[in-house]
Amino acid sequence: MTHQYELMVILTPEIDERTVAPALDKFLKVITNDGGTIEKVDIWGKRRLAYEIQKKNEGIYAVVNFTATSAATQELDRQLKLNETIMRTKVLRAEEAIALIASEAKRAEEKAARKAARPAKPAKQDA
Repeated sequence: MTHQYELMVILTPEIDERTVAPALDKFLKVITNDGGTIEKVDIWGKRRLAYEIQKKNEGIYAVVNFTATSAATQELDRQLKLNETIMRTKVLRAEEAIALIASEAKRAEEKAARKAARPAKPAKQDA
C-alpha cells in the first residue's frame, strides 16, 4: 500500500547547490524503482540553522513530496542517513504533516486569543 510522504533533507553547506538535485535524484531512485512517484522536489537553498549540527551553522534545505510504500520509504531514509553530505533527514506521512501544521496554527490562534483576553495592565500612578 502506498502513502503520500514529505521528506525534508538538510545537506552540508560545503557542497555546490547545483549538485543537490542530481544527488537527491540518485537517492529517489529507490522510490521510483519500487513503483513510487516523485511529485515535487523543492530546493530551498542555503539557510541558517536554528542550532548547530555537526559544528555547522547553516545547511542546504530540500523538501521532496512523493508517494511510495513504507518499505521503500524506510530504505530511502536509511540510505540518506549513510551519506556524509546529508546532515539531517525527516520523513513524514503527508497526513501527519498536515495535522502537525493544523495543530500548530490552532495553538498559535489560542495563544493570541488568550493574550487578547488578558486585562490591560493599569498605568502606574505617581504617589
